[in-house]
Amino acid sequence: MKKSDLLKEPIEHIDITKFDSTSIINSMRKMSFTSRETANATDIFIKMLGDKECTIILTLAGSTSAGGCMQIYADMLRFNMIDVVVATGASIIDMDFFEAIGFKHYRGTKDISDKQLRELYIDRIYDTFIDEEQLQVCDQTIYQIAGNLEVRPYSSREFIWELGRYLTENSVKKNSLVQTAYENNVPVFCPAFSDSSAGFGLVKHQWENHEKHVSIDSVKDFLELTKIKIEAKTTGLFMIGGGVSKNFAQDTVVCAEVLGYEAPMHKYAVQITVADVRDGACSSSTLQEAGSWGKVDTIFEQMVYAEATSVLPLIASFAYHSNIWKNREKKEWGKLLY
Repeated sequence: MKKSDLLKEPIEHIDITKFDSTSIINSMRKMSFTSRETANATDIFIKMLGDKECTIILTLAGSTSAGGCMQIYADMLRFNMIDVVVATGASIIDMDFFEAIGFKHYRGTKDISDKQLRELYIDRIYDTFIDEEQLQVCDQTIYQIAGNLEVRPYSSREFIWELGRYLTENSVKKNSLVQTAYENNVPVFCPAFSDSSAGFGLVKHQWENHEKHVSIDSVKDFLELTKIKIEAKTTGLFMIGGGVSKNFAQDTVVCAEVLGYEAPMHKYAVQITVADVRDGACSSSTLQEAGSWGKVDTIFEQMVYAEATSVLPLIASFAYHSNIWKNREKKEWGKLLY
């Protein structure tokens, strides 16, 4: 079997503008289990969009971007449904930036020898395949961008802003999240930025520039996001998965208090996850548990226990076709941090 035999069917990213889930979500309200949770989560998201004071923060973990939801996230920014993004480095670099510079994710299978995939230099995410050689081109692109920047520490948000600027002149795919965020002043934070292709590129950059090099300051990330929370006051969280992205956004309330400011708990919160809460892991803690830490108010909150590619398109399509986003004022929090 050749590499080309396995990398021939690209993942097609779902387009929420091409179908209207309104009737499905409306029917789900009258059902039970995950259906009712999904409808309630949708209603809370609509409340966020309708609250003129609310800054909406998308937190993103896992591989839904590679699995077919990449355009959803970019469109949520493009249609002014999201004001801030907190994500894993893999979601932003290995998936979104990777496709923006011309590469694809491919439909694969979980039922294949991973040893054989390694021999072909194909990486597997469950039933999705990625060309490792193309990922190394992505690493090299990050390395080259870093080499052209002013030598100093950057927050991940600053560095991703530079990636967005790079894409305005060099992208092959024009509707990436990174470029859309750059063009709409939506700040994107990756608190664990080095855990991705960005890390490999930046390590090479620092290896070859021992004395003077670009670095990523994760503490600056925390400070910048906390500044947004302090200024925004009213905030809502729309969370895919958990992990560092979720906790990083929630912790801004506590950080503001440490800095001597009163920042209200996140007023709205939706989390879509398959994580089990019983092991006490922070990424799988319920939103009600987060209330005990003073992070999330528990009036408008909903946990949806589902694999996100199955319910996110329905929620996002409902929100798009509601047209409520057309009445939102753009927050453009990126301008606060220039």
